Amino acid sequence: MAAQTNKKILLVDDEPNILVALEFLVKQQGYTVFKATDGMQALEQLEEVHPQLIVLDVMMPGMDGFEVAKRIRSSAHYDNVPIIFLTAKGTKADRMNGYASGGEIYITKPFDNEDLINTINEVVEFG
Repeated sequence: MAAQTNKKILLVDDEPNILVALEFLVKQQGYTVFKATDGMQALEQLEEVHPQLIVLDVMMPGMDGFEVAKRIRSSAHYDNVPIIFLTAKGTKADRMNGYASGGEIYITKPFDNEDLINTINEVVEFG
């Protein structure tokens, strides 16, 4: 099932190969994709794009994904934008930190492409 093409997703990861793979998967579903390679760029894109969903890495140079999520949640304009953490950091403490900083879903790398797409579609469709 392809998504509506007017739905925008912001992908945030400092690994170019991950961004390219994610962009390919998400565009196949009909989403409009925007990308950022660090936390500050993600916050700037958020202001410009107003996405329906953010897929956010944790380990990035400068500002990590947890801090990015906290800043998003502190803004009344964007506090309801769903955040899916997609990260190699998979300890229980990492997961708890992810949820505490505002993430709705926490997925660890490596991930299953189909599971990720199904999760993205569900979050965009149902919030």
